[in-house]
Amino acid sequence: MFFGDWLQRREMLSPNKIAFIDAIHDGRPITYREWNRQANRLANFFRGGLGIGKGDRVSIYAMNRVEYLDALFACNKLGAILHVLNWRLTVRELEGIINDATPRVLLYSQEFSSQTDEMRPQLLSVERFVGLDQVTCGQDPHWPVERDNWPTSQPQPVELDWQDPWMICYTGGTSGLPKGAILNYRSVTANAINTIVSWGLRPDEVIPQYMPFFHTGGLNCLTTPLVYLGGTSIVCAGFDIDQLFDQIEEQGVTFFFAVPAMFLMMIQHPRWESLDLSNVRLVMSGGGTCPTVVFEAFWEKGVEFKTGYGLTEAGPNTFWLPAEYTRSKVGAVGRPLFHIDVKLVDEAGAELGSNETGHLLIRGPHVFGGYWNRPEATDKAIVDGWLRTGDLARRDEDGDYYIVGRLKDMIKSGGENIYPAEVEDVMHSHPAVAEAALIPVPDPKWGQVGWAIVALKPGGSLSESNLIEWLRERMAHYKTPKSVVFVGTLPKTGANKVDKQLLIEQYGA
Repeated sequence: MFFGDWLQRREMLSPNKIAFIDAIHDGRPITYREWNRQANRLANFFRGGLGIGKGDRVSIYAMNRVEYLDALFACNKLGAILHVLNWRLTVRELEGIINDATPRVLLYSQEFSSQTDEMRPQLLSVERFVGLDQVTCGQDPHWPVERDNWPTSQPQPVELDWQDPWMICYTGGTSGLPKGAILNYRSVTANAINTIVSWGLRPDEVIPQYMPFFHTGGLNCLTTPLVYLGGTSIVCAGFDIDQLFDQIEEQGVTFFFAVPAMFLMMIQHPRWESLDLSNVRLVMSGGGTCPTVVFEAFWEKGVEFKTGYGLTEAGPNTFWLPAEYTRSKVGAVGRPLFHIDVKLVDEAGAELGSNETGHLLIRGPHVFGGYWNRPEATDKAIVDGWLRTGDLARRDEDGDYYIVGRLKDMIKSGGENIYPAEVEDVMHSHPAVAEAALIPVPDPKWGQVGWAIVALKPGGSLSESNLIEWLRERMAHYKTPKSVVFVGTLPKTGANKVDKQLLIEQYGA
């Protein structure tokens, strides 16, 4: 297979199309011609100034910014591998991940200069540290200073194979060192194609990109598919609810993606009632089960709202629900995308039929290239060509899939299976509840029971007994939480998902 330079091809096909708007700095629109030459300059610096070539790893320790995407496509031009770092991790955690990936270069931004200095003695593979801002840190080159020294000419092309790695994203783990998922040219390209043809993306899309680029959701949910298609991104430092509202109303946003916690913030915001969503044709939720109240809030404004599903090791885009089923199948993720096959199996590996809950397996060209330096973990994840997702799902008679929850999150109580997402959806429908999570807690009688961790809306009032009684009227008693803990807010991961592992550590031991 031939995989070329994405930005060079995009410049050839749509040179004057706006590639992105830099919402972090001056808001200036950048065309694909300008962006390609900007990335060329960084690629020439990588090769000529730092000696980076095919297969070399380049780690990046920064929040979302234009240079992040420049680095992604500079690596594409050279066949180098971009290793993205979760800036929410501690220095000790980052040291382990960086030493596992053995990069030759570490790019870092000013806000992480002190952490970078602390790590330097332990990062034996790193030959050069490069500051993305003009700050003083020893003898490191600084990209703003170096930029004018390097040409915007096209670098000498390299041959790229189907299996060549493009990115390494380390997945979160509950214990031990996280695993580095290899996203190769096959998986990234197939995800882009699947997304464009199955979701119906168009070249006139304007999509804000505020999900963290250290996650596949930030880079590959919509960013790389939009480059493949020639659409326009708005590059944001992170999720800023007022900034997003301004972009929706002033910059022609057509489509955006967020996780449930973000949507709950949106519909509870004072600006929500007056927000003009007339240009938005589609909104998608991912990263967990979205409460029904969010669907209803968007539907009231006439916006199509759907649930997506994916994971670092597959895409991350996997399903699509046709518009005619959006309101009749709330929470369904739908059917597999164009070049994807899925199935459900029981604990023995036997395939299940309609309306049976089982382990979701996925196969297709969008599946990742394995774990970096972890062949045993790769062999456990991909069995007979099928990726074992670790997620529970069911399929209805029409072939539409529903994600029930994580296999590891399922609560087994007295022989009954409790799926936290189902209980959480009901809790979110209570008028006083802002956000809620259900976690497993050991119990001498039942083995496990569910505890609810609940944050109330400002001014909300609710007692443990009132919430439990309210839930018992709406679900089977064995599903009802046995205890309720009220907190100010639920902790979040770097992708703004509720951090259930931290909740379990705090309340479930």
